[in-house]
Amino acid sequence: MLTPSQVAEMLQIEVDEVVALVLDGRLRGARVGSPARWRIEAASVGDYLDDQVEDARRSALWQQSQVASFPELWGRGRRG
Repeated sequence: MLTPSQVAEMLQIEVDEVVALVLDGRLRGARVGSPARWRIEAASVGDYLDDQVEDARRSALWQQSQVASFPELWGRGRRG
């Protein structure tokens, strides 16, 4: 279990953003102890990063598809 500040340092974001990611369900965490403090599952940070990589890959593919021309997609010859 990691603290929000540890996760924030790993992801190069603010602590408030880490808590928001937990509240959005994009990171798995819970409030534990007394007083209750956020703790984030280390494995969920890896899962989050994997999701970010996949999103970037899909975005890049979408960008490529938007600049491709029909001849590049379907060939230049006539169909007969």
